[in-house]
Amino acid sequence: MINIAILGSTGSIGSSTLDVIKKQSDRFHAYALTAHSNVQRLYEQCQQFQPEIAVMVDKASAEQLHTRLQGEAKTAQIQVLSGSEALDLVASDAEVDYVMAAIVGAAGLSSSLAAAQSGKRILLANKESLVMSGALFMQAVKQNGATLLPVDSEHNAIFQAMPEKLNALRVNADKAEQANLQTFGIKKILLTASGGPFLDKSLDELQQVSPDEACAHPTWEMGRKISVDSATMMNKGLEVIEASWLFAAAADDIQVVIHPQSIIHSMVSYSDGSVLAQLGNPDMRTPIAHAMAWPERIDSGVAQLDIFSISQLTFQQPDFERFVCLQLAYNALRIGGTAPAILNAANEIAVEAFLQETIAFTQISRVVQRTMEKLPAVPADSLDIILFADGQARAIADSLCAEYGKQPPYE
Repeated sequence: MINIAILGSTGSIGSSTLDVIKKQSDRFHAYALTAHSNVQRLYEQCQQFQPEIAVMVDKASAEQLHTRLQGEAKTAQIQVLSGSEALDLVASDAEVDYVMAAIVGAAGLSSSLAAAQSGKRILLANKESLVMSGALFMQAVKQNGATLLPVDSEHNAIFQAMPEKLNALRVNADKAEQANLQTFGIKKILLTASGGPFLDKSLDELQQVSPDEACAHPTWEMGRKISVDSATMMNKGLEVIEASWLFAAAADDIQVVIHPQSIIHSMVSYSDGSVLAQLGNPDMRTPIAHAMAWPERIDSGVAQLDIFSISQLTFQQPDFERFVCLQLAYNALRIGGTAPAILNAANEIAVEAFLQETIAFTQISRVVQRTMEKLPAVPADSLDIILFADGQARAIADSLCAEYGKQPPYE
């Protein structure tokens, strides 16, 4: 039985992971479930999956959960922990084999890093871990013999479209440096993007869009923050940075391709002219099951793709004037150091301000850009330096959001 700790079990990725575990209950066990403050959802998950440990970051919520679990015989034995430090504890618990890192944003960095330092198989859905601390994270994976497998649908698709020999090297910490794309004839990574809900809106129309409109993704069901990131294509920008670390690829080796149908999840272009693509229904259980079982394949519960029902597959280049955040992410990747952490922090603040309707949709990219201009990047030599830059960027972005909140969106 393989014990899995799911960091962020009440979110969309965590819920999909539990769905796969339910289907493969003779092989996988949800050993630890964690959430921030969603007591009701975590309580229901504890009832169904009977983990050994439940964690709530919010201490008051943890007390509520403990009281409710103690009130029933079948859940009374579940240990309830609280605080962000408890996430690190379960990520490094000796009884845990795999860690699903599914906490959204910078809040997931510490626990993902703890899993790497403990030599776990990390099913990485928290892209910010690599965006903020790519070099440090990959070093921790190598030094501690951890196994890093991508769960983001695009990165998992790239992984599937690459040679098995290359993937075997990449997940082997001792041989990861031999996993060179050029050696295996790989010319370019083609990272697909749906384009979000505003692909066909004019730039003038974008100034007036609401949070609910931004969160209405045409093909995927995601949390509100990630949905907004998809609408601005910052999500794709963060994925470009993540892909550069996962696959040791330079910025120029990664090309974003808009593919609105979300059927081809990404592609790899080879030197002989071949392009290999991974196709499937837009359902996160597919990459989750792949990462859980690799190098085997298991039933994920996802319906088989009906290729006869697909009327068309279309592709287009991204417009960097429309998707400024995507360009900013490429810039941050090329700058290096703390630039990606600054980009991510400013974006988290700006997206939250937009969701609270204190700034306009078009002002998200302006907040990020001005934060990057105000805060020069420095070498990301330690976690302390990265977290300090993160805090500085958030303070600057907060100030900019307050400034922009007093202006019309076109100012």
